[in-house]
Amino acid sequence: MNVNLSAVPGFMAGHARVLDRRRYGLLMGEEDATGALAALDAYRNPDGGYGWGLEPDLRSPESQPGAALHAFEVFEEAGPVTSPHAAALCDWLASVTLPDGGLPFALPVGVSTGTATWWAGADSTSSSLQITAVTAAVAHRVAAHDRAVAEHPWLERATRYCIDAIRAMEERPHAYVLSFAVRFLDAVHDRHPAAADLLKRLGAYIPEDGRVPVEGGTADEALRPLDFAPYPGSPARALFDPAVIAADLVRLAGEQQDDGGWVVDYARFSPAGSMEWRGAATVHAVQVLRANELI
Repeated sequence: MNVNLSAVPGFMAGHARVLDRRRYGLLMGEEDATGALAALDAYRNPDGGYGWGLEPDLRSPESQPGAALHAFEVFEEAGPVTSPHAAALCDWLASVTLPDGGLPFALPVGVSTGTATWWAGADSTSSSLQITAVTAAVAHRVAAHDRAVAEHPWLERATRYCIDAIRAMEERPHAYVLSFAVRFLDAVHDRHPAAADLLKRLGAYIPEDGRVPVEGGTADEALRPLDFAPYPGSPARALFDPAVIAADLVRLAGEQQDDGGWVVDYARFSPAGSMEWRGAATVHAVQVLRANELI
């Protein structure tokens, strides 16, 4: 695979936000977790949640569930180093959790400029499996090294909600709901007795080639096998033929651009968000390729 790692630092310097530059330094073993955690603090609010464009398509400053999942991603990458802010984020999530245990897709947006329509127009009064599942999935990965997160009541409530909502599915959901539900079940596979059977059930909704078009997305937008099962040895990998995963890794490697970075295929809503997504996508692409021992 022809991945030009030497071009990535220059791309990150010219295009990526400080947070993703620090994350890349941590990924490559050039920095410790201190820098990434400090950069994450810039997006933190006094209530313990995160906003300020941490989710690049949600530019408003107030704390949002969509930003929480990105904060958990950094807490996961920082492991085994822990931060008290991870448990404080669980506290904030507990404060906005709805009575059934789920999170709203988004809370009311104070500044809608540059924010995607699905965030700005979200119903804050009903639970969203999509956002609850992906947030809880990453939180469970943090919990593997952070006892305060593992034992937090919010994570238990969110897990129960997700299991019940996935169990109640009777047809294939939206592509992102399907992907995030698979990632959630992958994360709790060894912790919840229902996860294995539910994962097999969701696998029946994924075509053999692993490509799931995104309804309502851009013309070419689709989720692919690595969006469901990016890491080797995970339970979700069993849903795909090894040849399908191998082909998707070739695709991912081949999507590096001449400037050294990767792109995304979903709609962009602001100049800042467009740039920031590329930095985040580049960190993710290198993470996945390294985890699969291809670079």
